[in-house]
Amino acid sequence: MSTPADRPDPAGPAGPPDADDPAEIPGGTPDRRARLRRAARRAGRWGVCVLVALTGAIVGVLLFGRLDAPLGPFDARFTVGTTGGGVALDIPPLGALDVDAYDGPLGLQVQLQRADERRIQALVDDPRRFDSLVDRITDDIGDAVTELAVRSSLGAVGGAVLLTLAVYRLRWREPLVAAGTVVAVLGGAAGLGAATWRPEALAQPTYTGLLVNAPSLIGDAQDIVARFDAYRASLEDLVGNVSTLYGALSALPAPGGDGDTVALLHVSDIHLNPAGFDLMGQVVDQFGVDGVLDTGDITDWGSQPENQAISSIGGLGVPYVYIRGNHDSATTAGLVASQPNATVLDDTAVTVAGITVVGAPDPRFTPDQDATGDTQSLEETGEELAEVAEQQPEPPAIAMVHDPKQAPPLDGVVPLVLAGHTHDRDVSTLDEGTLLMVQGSTGGAGLRGLQGEYPEPLTCTVLYFDRATGRLTGYDDITLGGLGETEVTIVRTLVGAEETGEGGDGDDVDGGTDGGTSTAPTSPGG
Repeated sequence: MSTPADRPDPAGPAGPPDADDPAEIPGGTPDRRARLRRAARRAGRWGVCVLVALTGAIVGVLLFGRLDAPLGPFDARFTVGTTGGGVALDIPPLGALDVDAYDGPLGLQVQLQRADERRIQALVDDPRRFDSLVDRITDDIGDAVTELAVRSSLGAVGGAVLLTLAVYRLRWREPLVAAGTVVAVLGGAAGLGAATWRPEALAQPTYTGLLVNAPSLIGDAQDIVARFDAYRASLEDLVGNVSTLYGALSALPAPGGDGDTVALLHVSDIHLNPAGFDLMGQVVDQFGVDGVLDTGDITDWGSQPENQAISSIGGLGVPYVYIRGNHDSATTAGLVASQPNATVLDDTAVTVAGITVVGAPDPRFTPDQDATGDTQSLEETGEELAEVAEQQPEPPAIAMVHDPKQAPPLDGVVPLVLAGHTHDRDVSTLDEGTLLMVQGSTGGAGLRGLQGEYPEPLTCTVLYFDRATGRLTGYDDITLGGLGETEVTIVRTLVGAEETGEGGDGDDVDGGTDGGTSTAPTSPGG
């Protein structure tokens, strides 16, 4: 009878233990398998904990990683992003520029929100503030980034801890691990950013949107400044040639005949060009004018630094009559009015050397687009000025407006309308016989005039009136060539009675004009 030990094993004879199968390793093999399972479960549990911590950290950064802070004259929003390293500056609606300044998982985005009117006003009121503007912006960025880093770090750690507490039902060990993990990640990101910091990238940003043209625009601006220095240097000599030309001009026919003549200088659109003020002063002295008529745009933006040039008006020594242009602010008009020899016309009248003048400002203020919504139309201001002219005890000889579009309602009401705005000198006769004289730019359109290939010339006109009748008898058009040109011209035109709609004695030049031209030498020092 066989025993169990004598029966053959159906699986065959037993072989050596399989080293790859923990169950077949003699001596505690079930314990090792259990340990492996426990280690795998533990790793998975802590991996999920880290994932929960990182999710909470990202939520915390998104919620608290933003800061509204001043950036020089602007209000800006600083934001920490998780889209990669670098700095992005958004300037709506112009576009953005990106700086690949460092590597890492976190990036900084700065978006300009709006310009603070109070801070901008402080800048324009005190030009010395511009000297420290770069330092101010640097300090603002440093303060904002420091505060943003603290807020973002606290938000990341707090978000990780709170989410971990919520998931693991208020157990303390997992939140501590979450906090430590986030601190380690933040420290690693900061270290990576410091190790890969590329300061040279700040000078090589990537532009998007309309800012793609920014490098060329900056180059143009620098070129304009350089050209302006050369421009003004050459104009100093050109202005000096006015006296030489006036000597030659004295040989031409007298514009007023044998009668008593009043000379008034018409200027317009100086646009803050110092050479324009130099030219005006030279003509006042050499031509012996009795007053200056300025049809506006003496500045570009109407700001306080620009207005400092207005003080030169007080040194002219003759009456100065002014109307506000679309680039002149109410502050500008007030400063002109404060000059001892100046009068600002605002639907009002003034008499200069026996010649009555009425004038109205341009209803617009172009630098402030929000201020143009409810203004009067140009034609309406012309109609109101026509009513003012008709109410004067004696019919005015001159009406001053800034834009020629204000002139049609004055046709037939006054014999002469002076205007500017277009930067293009033009003389025409309206339907009812009123003479419209549009001045060019006495300032050569300011710095903007240097942007083109041929900068605009500086122009002004000396007007001659019969003192007894107030009738225009002639005028001298004075033109200084732009950059690259070295010519000054003065053209005298005699005006017949027919042109101004006035009766005459028939001694004036028939057909309206008889002119002579005198041209300066072709070199500034000639």
